[in-house]
Amino acid sequence: MAVNITSIKTSSNGIWQGDNPLHFAFPLLIVQTTLVLILSRSLAFILKPLRQPQVIAEIVGGIILGPSALGRNQSYLHRIFPSWSTPILETVASIGLLFFLFLVGLELDLRSIRRSGRRAFFIAAAGISLPFVSGVGVAFVLRSTLPGADSAGYGPFLVFMGVALSITAFPVLARILAELKLLTTQVGEIAMAAAAFNDVAAWVLLALAVALSGGEAGGHKSPLVSLWVLLCGVAFVAVQMVAVRPVMGWVAKRADGEGGVSEVWICLTLAGVLVSGFFTDFIGIHSIFGAFVFGLTVPKEGEFAGRLIERIEDFVSGLLLPLYFASSGLKTNVATIKGGKAWGLLVLVISTACAGKILGTFLVAVACGMAARESVALGVLMNTKGLVELIVLNIGKERKVLNDETFAILVLMALFTTFITTPSVMAIYKPARAGRNSHNRRKLQASSSPQSADARELRILACVHGHRDAPSIINLIETIRGGTKKSPLKLYIIHLVELTERSSSILMVRRARRNGLPFRSPLHSETHDQVSVAFEAYGQLGRVRVRPMIAISAMPTMHEDVCNVAEDKRVSLLVVPFHKHRAAGGDHDSGHMENMGPGWRAVNQRVMKKAPCSVAVLVDRGFGGDGQVGPAEVAHGVCVLFFGGPDDREALELASRMAEHPGVRVTAVRFVDGNKGKEDRPNIMLRPSPMKSADDSYTFSTAVMDREQEKELDEAAVAEFRRRTEGTASYEERPAGNVLEAVLVIGRSGAYELIVVGKGRFPSSMVAELAGRQAEHPELGPVGDALASSSHGVVSSVLVIQQHDVVHSDETPVSMVLDGGDATIVDVEDGGAQKNS
Repeated sequence: MAVNITSIKTSSNGIWQGDNPLHFAFPLLIVQTTLVLILSRSLAFILKPLRQPQVIAEIVGGIILGPSALGRNQSYLHRIFPSWSTPILETVASIGLLFFLFLVGLELDLRSIRRSGRRAFFIAAAGISLPFVSGVGVAFVLRSTLPGADSAGYGPFLVFMGVALSITAFPVLARILAELKLLTTQVGEIAMAAAAFNDVAAWVLLALAVALSGGEAGGHKSPLVSLWVLLCGVAFVAVQMVAVRPVMGWVAKRADGEGGVSEVWICLTLAGVLVSGFFTDFIGIHSIFGAFVFGLTVPKEGEFAGRLIERIEDFVSGLLLPLYFASSGLKTNVATIKGGKAWGLLVLVISTACAGKILGTFLVAVACGMAARESVALGVLMNTKGLVELIVLNIGKERKVLNDETFAILVLMALFTTFITTPSVMAIYKPARAGRNSHNRRKLQASSSPQSADARELRILACVHGHRDAPSIINLIETIRGGTKKSPLKLYIIHLVELTERSSSILMVRRARRNGLPFRSPLHSETHDQVSVAFEAYGQLGRVRVRPMIAISAMPTMHEDVCNVAEDKRVSLLVVPFHKHRAAGGDHDSGHMENMGPGWRAVNQRVMKKAPCSVAVLVDRGFGGDGQVGPAEVAHGVCVLFFGGPDDREALELASRMAEHPGVRVTAVRFVDGNKGKEDRPNIMLRPSPMKSADDSYTFSTAVMDREQEKELDEAAVAEFRRRTEGTASYEERPAGNVLEAVLVIGRSGAYELIVVGKGRFPSSMVAELAGRQAEHPELGPVGDALASSSHGVVSSVLVIQQHDVVHSDETPVSMVLDGGDATIVDVEDGGAQKNS
């Protein structure tokens, strides 16, 4: 039924006045947008374990909403996506697409393309040429087989088919490489460089295809029309590069000079996107071409490009862009692919696309000296399709070059080729990690030994989530540094950044330099990164060798980057910030903590399990104040709690280093069993409890250890601490009738800025009594958990130490069993291994 677009009203008067909101443009757009977002995000969550890019979920979501699935119900289609709403939905989606292509141009650095070398150019040329020729060949088959496919002219149809099969989706490829940690490997670098060449060539071919189709769509058969469109397009690009680019360079410098406060330059640039889009649409080329070219003119150096991305990417990529996929899905009807012949053509198109791209890339890559396995992986990566592919197909459908059946076949081809990229590359190519030695294990006690190879230098790796972590980490390092007068300190800082679908996170990854391990690079001074600036300033003032790095990774695999750096740099101590920290602007005595989310907690848990060295978790409650202090200004009170066991001995070793700092007052408190020898003291037995979860129960080592030997090691550690810190630290022993209360009294007192405690994976009898408590943060151990909890009124920062030892690497939740007697039995071995105390 025909609808007069001028009769459509924007908003309704409400249901109480008899209006149905779904009959009005704006309420219906809200419903459509909400439905699209919920479905696409749900599919993304489902596909996340398969490590699929967001674009897959959005394409599938669009197809589900369209006539291929839910759209088969005509009542749903006419209510939620009526035909009169299509122009409105596509207009809003086109605005999102316009700015997204501006972001793509903003990511693409033309100078880096020129620096990529001949190998990437030849690989890109082969990756375009062979699929393009194959696409032209398939076009002849489709025209002669599919009904209605020959309605368009030969020229536009052949060019659109060639472009559709030869495109590599640059943004999607960057996301897949980042997810697989291949971006800074040789394969990743060549793939990105070749994809950048491919992207530029694809836009040129697309402009050619649009120009050819425009001549026919307007009813003009004269080739002069297409020629004029092409010449005007070339003139537009020339004006942008010669005239607009210097202007945008001036704008970026002015904006950076004003510190990013003025909104004028941001608004001016966004207006430039719209104007550029209008001019290319005026010429006869799609408006997105203008937005893309305008993005190329914005300088990539400085902070201006980053602020642009920060301002618009979430709104564009998160809200508007899914609408474009929905509108594409509404045009895709898989039901139009009827009969065995049509499905055979789908297989032919997919096979041709894969074979052309993979074979062309493989042959040239091998000729350039790459290994066969890497060449195949490179070919699979270059076969990635995505948003740009959908843009080409939608333009072809709008220009009547592609009919419904051809359009559906090509959409499914793009979906399939992108879907198989990640699993195929994971199966084909696994880059070797250089220098990986699982037997090279380090801890503080070993590094302080004169026989240790690392005794001459203490190496620490500290992780930070953002600039808020910098002051406390710097103050902690300065406190530890007191014990490195004879053994210099080398500090590695790794800034942990979550890899998301945002363009800015991909842009950060692409800026990383190759340095032997993926996703790590020195933070360049020109980025003015607050984390880098803070630690580099500390290194200069404190004369400490500092190397800042950045790790951009997905949360589930971020611990691999941290552990690989720790292994590669041979560090003895790895410091990670707790997933909770004092609320910004909060009172020091309030104890209120902000939670950064379960993802960061899971990262810490995996780091503690997999780290090749000792680990320290810093629960920061404003350690050292709100800002960092110089070496001469350090004045901290530190208390180390000692119950016994390997973790506590490591904590005591760290405290002995702190005690050598002239501004640090160290107090060691050793808790001794005040009830020892009394008949009412119950015997405590810890047994494995498979039914318990490690997320809410304390875990202890499954190792069988000689408790008498452990006692001797404890005594030796205490004696060594007292010898090394004589005159610089105080030592006291306290009977512990109620261990929990005694520890909390120290934490609440405010007498110490920092409390150091071992995790206690092989617990003493006093710590074992706490095993039955409800755990809030079980990864910290019973004592550390009590001190870290915000409900106990503790005001001191807490440092929980886990000594690295292969013997203690396996842990299990336990159940506490009480029995009469004098002995304390720790039984965490299924075989019933017991050692009496």
